[in-house]
Amino acid sequence: MKEIFFTAIALLLGLLSYAQESPFELIIEPITIDGLGGLQSFAVGQSEGKWLIVGGRLDGLHRRQPWASFDIEGHNNQLLVVDMEAEQVWTKSIASLDQSLQEQLSSTNMESHQVGNDLFIIGGYGYSDLVGDHTTHPYLTAIDVPGLIEAVIDDQELSSYFRRIEDDLFAVTGGQLNIMNDEFYLTGGQRFEGRYNPMNNPTFTQSYSNSSHHFTIQDDGTDLSYTLVESFVDSDNFHRRDFNAAPQIMPNGDQGITAFSGVFRTDADLPYLNSVNIDASGYYVNNDFAQYYNHYHCANTQVYSLEQNEMHTIFFGGIAQYYFDGENLVQDDNVPFVKTIARVTRDEGGNMAEYRMPIEMPDLLGAGSEFIVNTELPMYSNGVIQLDELESDTTVIGYVFGGIRSSDLNIFWINDGTQSVANNELIKVSLIKSSAVNLDELNPHSNSQGRMQIYPNPNRGVLHVDLFLNRTDDVTLSISDLQGKLLYSELKKSKQLILGKNYMEVNISKWSSESALFVTITSKGERLTQKLILGE
Repeated sequence: MKEIFFTAIALLLGLLSYAQESPFELIIEPITIDGLGGLQSFAVGQSEGKWLIVGGRLDGLHRRQPWASFDIEGHNNQLLVVDMEAEQVWTKSIASLDQSLQEQLSSTNMESHQVGNDLFIIGGYGYSDLVGDHTTHPYLTAIDVPGLIEAVIDDQELSSYFRRIEDDLFAVTGGQLNIMNDEFYLTGGQRFEGRYNPMNNPTFTQSYSNSSHHFTIQDDGTDLSYTLVESFVDSDNFHRRDFNAAPQIMPNGDQGITAFSGVFRTDADLPYLNSVNIDASGYYVNNDFAQYYNHYHCANTQVYSLEQNEMHTIFFGGIAQYYFDGENLVQDDNVPFVKTIARVTRDEGGNMAEYRMPIEMPDLLGAGSEFIVNTELPMYSNGVIQLDELESDTTVIGYVFGGIRSSDLNIFWINDGTQSVANNELIKVSLIKSSAVNLDELNPHSNSQGRMQIYPNPNRGVLHVDLFLNRTDDVTLSISDLQGKLLYSELKKSKQLILGKNYMEVNISKWSSESALFVTITSKGERLTQKLILGE
């Protein structure tokens, strides 16, 4: 769901030419299957090459008219089974199920994750006859995926393939459900009660989770329960929804989760650019990284190279505050639909950087889509693909399905339901792991090495500092010695700065007795530090 944005700003930032040889290439191929309709913001499970698709919306971007937004006609009231190899689709109505279960299974933006044969779904938002209004469903539901797939194909009874419990902890929509070391993490999202209203009239209540809940699930196939292990609460950094939370292999080889972007910042109706890493020891906010290209939830997949100790997360289209127009990086605070396919790579030192890949989505689509991974691939237990273990030079790694297909970059302010649709197209994604010939474009603003550049380095004369800003807050430039003693500090007020490239310089010759210095830029929510060698 989108909230009111500020008036559009289209600011062109000169994009530095930072090309890097790609660690792999991608090939995408659009495919349509007869009988497979459009769908967005759904849950999906898999068994023996068949997909089970649950819930979601049959229409495009939610309309601005309050009476039409998230209407019941857009509910998906069927279960879908897709056999990709045979290009065959089966559907079955959920009308025979208990009404409360029906309502959750036809909701949008559920959190979901599959473990073995069981697909666990949490929450979801939609109209409820039982409540008499739109609501966020407070349920954890376990689905026997292979059993339900066969029941849909054979047109059999459905109810025996579901188990569920009710708890307000699970009243979440637009969050993310991940598994790490056999334990579940429900991160971010919101509880939204009442009818959505883009005018912010009092037809709803909205409360962000501001949390990442860590719990275990006990499920013997009959009885379902959970045990809460720990909750991380952070009203600044977990105040995000409609984002991507991706399983990761961290530089030390442990499993982790990274929460990428999402909306809305506590200080503006704009996406987060930073990320939050979660691992077995807790969580930490990465303000040394900024993601520009894929801000709302979109199809994404993860590939890890043990040989290089590099973690790659690939994002397919969606909605973002920034996009590349062929010549420049464009900032649009209306946060438009985009075609960008980008990867975020974490190196062996834990440094993250964003790269725009040389291919794009075939249209303005990807928001609310899902990546359905090829389960025959070598993968870690958290679903990350093992890049080095792929046997073929070219491998089909999965499919992007569904999401919103938009007719233009910005349709929110004029949206009456005709400007977008739920996408019915599949995109087959193949990975080529041979020595790549493609060059991926580094976004120089995505990490501290790109956002702050100091030169010459080494240097004993005049130090030049280039600083790339995506927001104009007060900035302090400071210089300290290796023991942390402050040698220099200069405050630049926001009115002295511009969006984009800012330039500063300092005469450092007075500290010639030092061997090295630390140069630090500090602004609201960000601290960037680089080491300067004092050489000839």
